[in-house]
Amino acid sequence: SGLNYSLFKIGKHIIEGCRLPVLRKNQENEDEWPLAEVLSVRDLPRTPLYYVHYIDFNKRLDEWVTPDRLDMKKLQFPKKEARTPPKNGLPGSGPGSPERDVSASAPSRGKTLPAPFLLVCGKQKLITFFVSWKNGSTRRLIPPQPGRKRKTCGGTDEDSQDSSDGIPSAPRMTGSLVSDRSHDDIVTRMKNIDCIELGRHRLKPWYFSPYPQELTGLPILYLCEYCLQYLKSLKCLQRHLTKCNLRHPPGNEIYRKGTISFFEIDGRKNKTYSQNLCLLAKCFLDHKTLYYDTDPFLFYVMTEYDSKGFHIVGYFSKEKESTEDYNVACILTLPPYQRRGYGKLLIEFSYELSKVEGKTGTPEKPLSDLGLLSYRSYWTQTILEILMNLKPENGERPQITINEISEITSVKKEDVISTLQYLNLINYYKGQYILTLSEDIVEGHERAMQKRHLRIDSKGLHFTPKDWSKRGKW
Repeated sequence: SGLNYSLFKIGKHIIEGCRLPVLRKNQENEDEWPLAEVLSVRDLPRTPLYYVHYIDFNKRLDEWVTPDRLDMKKLQFPKKEARTPPKNGLPGSGPGSPERDVSASAPSRGKTLPAPFLLVCGKQKLITFFVSWKNGSTRRLIPPQPGRKRKTCGGTDEDSQDSSDGIPSAPRMTGSLVSDRSHDDIVTRMKNIDCIELGRHRLKPWYFSPYPQELTGLPILYLCEYCLQYLKSLKCLQRHLTKCNLRHPPGNEIYRKGTISFFEIDGRKNKTYSQNLCLLAKCFLDHKTLYYDTDPFLFYVMTEYDSKGFHIVGYFSKEKESTEDYNVACILTLPPYQRRGYGKLLIEFSYELSKVEGKTGTPEKPLSDLGLLSYRSYWTQTILEILMNLKPENGERPQITINEISEITSVKKEDVISTLQYLNLINYYKGQYILTLSEDIVEGHERAMQKRHLRIDSKGLHFTPKDWSKRGKW
């Protein structure tokens, strides 16, 4: 038609790097025109297609669009950027380099809290207690600033950030996570798998995953839900299932309650399964960069059991030896099981392992937007549960220290403090730092706990921690 021809002619002017408004549906199914960047152009016989990334939106919303969804009146062509030569030829000396950004954005915050640090909780004699510091002074955390909201397909989520809210820190590059995405290759910024069939579920990937090139053009990629082997057709999958003798993840079953089980998998002993798990996880984790180097990691896979076998629900990985007290490297609940309490169950299990190990732990940074929400919710509920269960002793207000909260929960002290800061519970009153639990906070916590049906039962855990430092190279 004449319309399609004119759109095709206009489309010829659009190149990679152009920006323009693109029509999409928002959460209320209403039309909106957010600004988007064209990452790739696909010239088809009838009409071209454009792969666009919506600016200030999560990458999982990137998609191919047709020319009729583009607002050509506001087309912006890419600008040539003047490159600043590196100072002394050293990496990180340029003004936009991540190394420079980290050092420049982390000024010394030398203020310390006086000891003892007094926290008083209550609203008109609701609950009161003391929290004091041990081991001297510590740095004062800056209260979280209200940041920009970023829309995602799961609702309005907060930007990914460190759990210490306001204290910028340089994340470790351990091979499992990476924070800076500015140097991504254009290919890795685009989803390369259209659909994955895993057991009775079909999944739409959110991000790029480095599956073999010959599989990326298939309409559906088939995975064996037990060994996670990838296959190109349903016929190949059916043939594979006649030979695959697995009906649960390899490794040791270390927890079972009802239909929920956890399996511990050594990345060195079960390398193929671990690599396949990482490839699947990369479809839904933008920050993940670990694909093949699985030897230094343990994987804990959560499954649901039925008459056919153990079906994967989610997993988390952790380093066998972590110098930073990380108890989680990557964590994922598969999309069909999200918003059903499984994410908190994974987090709770990771801390249950830390309790058995006699350590406090924290997740590796940066957290994804959904991961950050899950962890903040878990920390909030866990800490409030302890505070609200405190009872007065000898007619006096109950007392508890930050260290004691950390030891009871195995949540690292910095995460305990940052959670209190994030909830805006800490105030300064008459020369003391006080913690105020309002009736709204208490009622909200009680409502949240009523909805939380899935919990870890420590009696169902059969786990013996290993000392990996005495085992050579893992």
